[in-house]
This record gives sequence, C-alpha cells and structure tokens, in this order.
Amino acid sequence: MRIERSLVAGVDSSTQSCKVVIAEPATGEILRDGCAPHPAGTEVDPEAWWSALQQAIVDAGGFADVAAVSISGQQHGLIALDDRGQVIRDALLWNDLRSDAAARRLIAEIGADEFVERTGIVPVASFTAAKLRWLRDHEPNNASRVAAVALPHDWLTWRLLGYGPSSSGAPRGADLEALVTDASDASGTAYFSAATGRYDHELFQAAFGAAAREACGGASQDTSGTTAIRKASDAPGADAGEPEFDGAAVLLPRVLGPHESAGSTPEGILVGPGAGDNAAAALGLGAASGDVVISIGTSGTVFSPTTLEISDASGMVAGFASADGGRLPLVATLNAARVLDSAAGLLRTNHSDVAALALASTPGANGLTLVPYFEGERTPNLPDATARLEGMTLANSSPENVARAFVEGMLCGLADGLDAVLRQGVTISRLLLIGGAARNPAVREVARDIFTVPIDVPEQAEYVAIGAARQAAWTLTGTSPRWQVELVATLHPRPSRVRGQYRSFAHTGLAADHTAPAHEDSDNDHRGSSGADAPLKG
Repeated sequence: MRIERSLVAGVDSSTQSCKVVIAEPATGEILRDGCAPHPAGTEVDPEAWWSALQQAIVDAGGFADVAAVSISGQQHGLIALDDRGQVIRDALLWNDLRSDAAARRLIAEIGADEFVERTGIVPVASFTAAKLRWLRDHEPNNASRVAAVALPHDWLTWRLLGYGPSSSGAPRGADLEALVTDASDASGTAYFSAATGRYDHELFQAAFGAAAREACGGASQDTSGTTAIRKASDAPGADAGEPEFDGAAVLLPRVLGPHESAGSTPEGILVGPGAGDNAAAALGLGAASGDVVISIGTSGTVFSPTTLEISDASGMVAGFASADGGRLPLVATLNAARVLDSAAGLLRTNHSDVAALALASTPGANGLTLVPYFEGERTPNLPDATARLEGMTLANSSPENVARAFVEGMLCGLADGLDAVLRQGVTISRLLLIGGAARNPAVREVARDIFTVPIDVPEQAEYVAIGAARQAAWTLTGTSPRWQVELVATLHPRPSRVRGQYRSFAHTGLAADHTAPAHEDSDNDHRGSSGADAPLKG
C-alpha cells in the first residue's frame, strides 16, 4: 500500500549528535523524532555524520510519509572534496582553534575594517576562511587536491539528494555542481556577504590561494522533473563583472533563497535549502524583531533577528544572515554548558547537586568570581586564554560559592555578548533562554541577577531541528507557517552587583587585539582539536 507523503522533517546535525523531528506542516505538531550520536573530537570524518543521519531517520520511524525535509547544521566546519567527490581529510569543526594564527594573518593582510565592510565579520579561528588558510599552509598536498569546499549542512544535503563520492555508489554520482547552501550558513565563512547575498571570490582566493566559482546546479535540482543544469554565466553575480573561472576553480555551493528547493531525493522527497544551526533555531522559536535568543549548549550564542546592517570591526558581533532573508547578528562563546560539566567534575558531584549548591550561595558568590575561559575563547577572541577563579579567601572557598561562581561566570560571558549585540543598534524587549543548560534551575535563577529584561524560557525542544522542519514546510507550501511555542517560565530581573564584580576580573588586560600579528608558535596550538573530549550539551 502506498503511503501518502504529507509530513515535513527537520534535521539538526550538531557537534554532538544528529537529531530528526517529523512534524505536521500546518501546526508544527511533532509526531516522531530520532537521534544518533556523533564521534568525539573537533576533526571528524563527515561519513560519520552521514551514518548518524541515516540512523536518526530510522530512529524517527523513517521518511515514508515525509513530503519535504531540510537540514540544519553546525556552522563553519571545513569539508574539502576532491574532483571525485571524496572527502580529502577529516572535517575541521568550528571549535578547532589550530587556525587562530591563520585568522590573524588574514586580518593583517586584508584589514579588519575591510573584512567587516565586505562580509560583515572579522575572521577568527572558527571561520571557514581561516581553516582554508591553515590547510593551505600546513597541508599543501591536501590543499592541491581540493576541487570543492562545503560546510556540514551543505555536504549532508548533497548526500541526501543522492550524490556522493565515486566510491559510495551514490545513485546520482559525484556531481559537485549539485552542491547547495543558504545565506545563513554561507555568511559564516568569511568569504560571503550577507548584504549582497554573494560570495566574495577575492577573499576566498586571499585565504586559499586559488580561484573559486559558485556551483551551477545538478540534474536533480529541478522539481518539475526535467533536467536543469545552470551554466556558470547564469550564476548569481555573473552579470556583475565578476571574473569567469575555468574548470580548475574551486567550487563553492550554490546559494539558495530562504525557501528555495535544493531539489528532490531519489525517493521524491522535496529538499529545502537548509540553514546554519542558530538561524534554524531562530526559525524554530519564531523569533522576531525585539527578541534576543541566548542558547546555552556546546557553544553559547546570543543572536537576534533584525533588518539592520551589522558592522562591528572589533569582531565581537558577527553580521550573519538569517534563514528568512534578514540579518542575524550573533556572538558566540566557546565556554558554555561545559562550564557546568567542569563544576560537576571539580566538586565531584552531578549537575543537579551543582545547581543545589549554587542556589545555597548568594549573588556574587561571596566575592568569588570565575573567568570561564577553559578552552580559550572566541568572544572575546582569546584562543590561548585559560580559566581563572578569582577573589578566593579562606572565608569564601566553599562548594556552594564555587558552584555559584561557575554559573555566574558562564552567564556573565553571555551577558557581555548581549551588550555587544545591543551596541549594534538592536532593540530588545525580551530574552529567550534555550539549550540544554536552560533546564538547570540555578541557571534560570542566576540569570535574574545578570540580565536586565524579562526572560522567557520556552519548553525544552529541539528548536534547531524544528526550525529546519518549518523551513521544509515553507519550501513545500510556499508560505512560512506560524507554529506555536509554549513557555514554561517567565523570569523577572532583579538588581545585583554580579556583573560589576565579574568585569573587575574578566576585563583586566584581556582585550583582544584583532590586528596584532600572529605568534608563530600558535599554529601548533591544537586546543580542542582531535583527541580532546567532545563538547557536550547541557
């Protein structure tokens, strides 16, 4: 019996795992879900992500009744493909900081102001351009084989459409012209402009030392069922005086519109454009102007949908694109939920007991302050920094105060990020607190001492995957659906001196210098690279 395809699916391929939700397109009701783990480390074979996606689909009951699907994924990760579609080396993830010196060299060569004007961001180790420079400088043999560069969600979409390396037996072969992406994910590369919606090929060449062009589109990407392969002259920007490249140019995924179809799977499932994880979360939450989202998971992020053009030469705020055609200014911190993991390890207890201990202390932890740079930091840009516990005395060195200081330090770092977003002219009427750590009662309570506007806590849900499912519904119907988001708490702020105490330690002598030349030995800093424990959410 033939099953009617009427549902939509969303995928969140994150650092830690792959999650799939299957929903009713009109209401957003989640009918089924599935999950599969990803391997540890910050350089990972993308085939592990493809296997996890297939496992998660099975865990969610399969796609037999799914009419449309969209994939969101962790941003910035570098997937280098050869001319046969084979992955050349393990993907370098966003939280692999070995490319810090490469980022600094790019800034020295191009200039922070120039990068901001052209891309809306200043390169740091996380961004793809810095990883490309690192690959060029440290693995020239691998770099010489690169025929295409993709991000994690780009590559998984390509595989889902039926493409793959020649050795995989993929039904549609290794057609690199079929690679696609969206503006939200492309805007995290440091060679794409959220303002123009186009790649900056000169910046790509500055990073990698090779010409680039946008992919033309594969045969599966015409939903009418006829073959549709675009010529290079049809690609966006081709009429804007951009140079024509020969077949030796590195292919970059074709950039799709907010609800433009990427094509269909061999089984006939419509595939949406996909999105970066935070942009998908904003879609899943239905976040609008005036909403600022704080997500506390593997990374900590602060972001807000807006129509403003973002220009922050300090590099604190990244001027990313949103998944709906607007802008998504974003601040990211490396030290988020893992700070709570560290507290549990240090105190030899679990997360519930850490919360209870923190709540037994008082705002300011009786003078104890944690500067939480356990893995260096991305914002501020301090990849070689370490964490510090300041203000210790015999009187305040108790488990309760230590637990409180860890929670406060984590949230104060995010509050600094919020201040940076607001300095860009973004207005705020409420905060939305999401992520695994948002379930922690101490996090919720301490947030009242640190943030100065009301905080809504939505029910715990996979908002990145839900946002991807909502995008799939938009692609399927042509109309962006309105899905209800239930709240479990509204927290009201209360005045305190916690942030002032934190600033007295965290902001002393630690200002990031984005124009300073790279230290030669920092090329070999593999803090958080392959072999380290995998970052965990919540």
